[in-house]
Order: sequence, then C-alpha cells, then structure tokens
Amino acid sequence: MTTESTIEAIQALRTQFNKGALSSYEARIQLLRQLHASILGHEEEIYAALQKDLHKCKEESWVTEIGIVLSDIDQAIRNLKKWMQPKRVSTNLVNLPSSSFIYPEPLGVVLVIGPWNYPFMLLMGPMIGAIAAGNTVVVKPSEHAPATEKIIEKIIRDSCKHQEVLFVSGEGAELVPELMQNFRFDHVFFTGGTKVGKKIYEMAASQLVPVTLELGGKSPCIVEADANIEVAARRITVGKFSNAGQICIAPDYLLVHHSVKDKLVTAIKKSIVQFYGDQPKNSQEFCRIITPAQFHRLKTYLDGVTILHGGSTDEKELFIEPTLVDAPPLHLPLMQEEIFGPILPIFSFSAKQEAMELIQQHPNPLAFYVFTSSKLKEEEWIRTVPAGTGCINNTAWQFANPSLPFGGRGDSGIGSAHGKFSFDRFTHFKAVMKTPTWFDPSLKYPPMKGKLKLYKKVI
Repeated sequence: MTTESTIEAIQALRTQFNKGALSSYEARIQLLRQLHASILGHEEEIYAALQKDLHKCKEESWVTEIGIVLSDIDQAIRNLKKWMQPKRVSTNLVNLPSSSFIYPEPLGVVLVIGPWNYPFMLLMGPMIGAIAAGNTVVVKPSEHAPATEKIIEKIIRDSCKHQEVLFVSGEGAELVPELMQNFRFDHVFFTGGTKVGKKIYEMAASQLVPVTLELGGKSPCIVEADANIEVAARRITVGKFSNAGQICIAPDYLLVHHSVKDKLVTAIKKSIVQFYGDQPKNSQEFCRIITPAQFHRLKTYLDGVTILHGGSTDEKELFIEPTLVDAPPLHLPLMQEEIFGPILPIFSFSAKQEAMELIQQHPNPLAFYVFTSSKLKEEEWIRTVPAGTGCINNTAWQFANPSLPFGGRGDSGIGSAHGKFSFDRFTHFKAVMKTPTWFDPSLKYPPMKGKLKLYKKVI
C-alpha cells in the first residue's frame, strides 16, 4: 500500500468514526468478541511467529503476550457498559439546583505504534483500549518482528471487517513521519525507545496532538541486607533474563548492600542454571536478541568489564548468555544507556545515600524495585525514588495487574495505560452541567453592584 493510498484509508477511518461506527456499546462489544475469537483461532500461528522472531517458547508467549491480551479483552467486555456510563458528580452551591455529569466520549482516529520486544501484546493491548473507548484505530507493528507483524495483520483483517481498524506496515522511521505529517490523529500511542519517542512527541506537538509515550530507562533494583536473598535472586533472575532481557521494566542494574553482595551473586548464578541450564544457548526457555544491530550493541557492553558469570555470545544465533558484571565504571555506555539485554551490572552500597547518588544519575526510571523485609525501609525507598512503576520484593510483575496503571515519567514516558486506564487514555471526559429553568435567581445576572457580600457567602 502506497503512502497516498494509506492516507486515503485513514481518511476512511475518519468517515467511519464520524458515522458512529463504534459509538454504541453493542458495536464495541461485537468487535472485541471478534478479536478474542480471532486470536484464539490463530493461537498456534502466534506461537510460531514469536518463536521465529524472538525464540520464545509457548509457555512464555502465553504468559507474557497472548494471555495478557485475552485477559484485557475479557476485562473490557465485562466492564464496558459501566465504563461508558456518564458519571454523576457533586455540584457546588453557586450552581444549585443544577446537576453535573462527566460523559466519556471517544477521541476519534488514533495511531498505535508497537515495539519489537513484546510485539503482540504491546500493540494489541493499547488497540483494545482504543476500541473499547470507541475510537477507530491505525496500528503500526514493529518491522523488526516480521513474523509477528504478519499474524497481527491476519488477525485484524479477520476480525475487523468493517474498517474500524487499519493495519499499516513499513519502515517506522519513514512511514510514521509521513502518516503524522499528512493526517492529524486525535491521539498517538507509542511504545519504544526514548530517542524515537522524542521525535514522535515533536511531530505531535506541531499539531497539538496528545501523546502517550511508553519508553524505558535504567531501572534500579535495591537489595537490602535484610532481604530474603534466595527469593530475591529468583525474582531478579526471571525479571531480568526473560525475553533475553529485552524488557522495558527489567532491572537494569542492582544496588546490593555490601554485606550480602557475594551471597546474592551466588544465588543469582544458581537461579540462572536452574532456569536455563548449564548451556542457556541450548535452552528452549531462553530467548534471542532481536536483530544483529542489537546484538552488536550489547556485545560492546562486555568490553573492558569484570564478568562474574556468563559472557559468551554467538552472533550467528544472536545469542548472548545471561551475564553478571561487577561494578562497571559509570562512564561506560553500559551504565549510560538502557541495557535492554541479558547483562546485569551489580554494585554494592553501605549507606542509602551511596545508592541514591547512582540512581540520581538516571532519574525517573520506568520501574524501581526494592527487596527488604523491613516495612520502614520499603516505605522509605518507594517514597524516595521517583519512578513510573515499582515492586516491593518482586520485579516486572506489576505489569500483569490490569488494576495498576502502567507508564513512565520524565524520560521514561508520558501518560499511563492498561486495563481501565487504557480506556481512559483514549477517552475524553466531557464535563456537562444540566440546569433547570424553574429557578432563575437575579443574583446571577447584572447589575452586580451591591452583591459582593452575598457572592462571598455563596461562592
């Protein structure tokens, strides 16, 4: 499809929206059910695509991609009627006897741009929220996960038969600017890196288009001396090395109390072997790096550092072993950039201020994690470190709870989504006040001279 024909197809989405294609509860529910059925109907093909793109096993694909999407659809279907209802709110004294309401209404035509690390879930999730909110949607999957891109196209063509959703494909760096320059979207939802996110923000700002940016950053993980080390090791290992570390909310580096550092390192090594075996390259549980470019970027991070575990690579298979690095110099790219791979730097600290000085070099991470058995310490850490999301005695699983908003702050993102929060993200909440005509006091009309004391009492 040429850019010109793509713009024409997007214009058709606008026409569909203006005709009220998804304005009714019934239309939205029908489309959500069709999506649900289509995903189940193509389940094996989704597994095969994720295996081809990222070497994901079926179980990981279900837990981190397909299952989450189906759960999002189920939640939307169960709650949509309630979400769509106008909400009555209180009315202040000066406006009595009026009544006040908040009406949720769709934004219009929205653009959802997906990433490559969770290419199915992180595209379909926002799309479901946009549909539930009554928008028509343009979806742009990542071209770096081509097998998953193809199955997403098949699912959309199978389920969205009335032109409520438009699938577009192509090189993102070229296609997205062309789309945004030739059509004014009502919202742009982007999941990906900070560098690209800034460019999308700039393009959207020129047309006053609102954006949601789900980005990343260097998410720190604190392990206090009183933490349960064995449990912490298992939860850090799975949060860091699932999807070969290509997770925006993975622990980017550890800050471990010096008294338990050696014990934790030993426990993490043990967990890596338990999860992926002595040869992770042969494990069906361990994923691969998405592209040669990403592989070479990550491999350079291993130059000139002290490796505590792992470190082996295979360019042909795009494999990098789960690797632990001991306190790399802070000026290295490893500690200046988001790692987004299976490499985990480990630092020790004695006092909280030591750890904070390192954390503050990369403020506002997408996630922050702390392991401790002290309620006082967990509260102090959570309140001290600004972050988009977080866990106490866990990593990454906050995303799996649709009752929690997911999003960043500062360089890690703008806005939040997931579950009801995705519906809200693609909704305008219109304020409406209804005033009866049987009561029309002169107090509200000119002349106002002499009414100041009364105004001060009423307002």
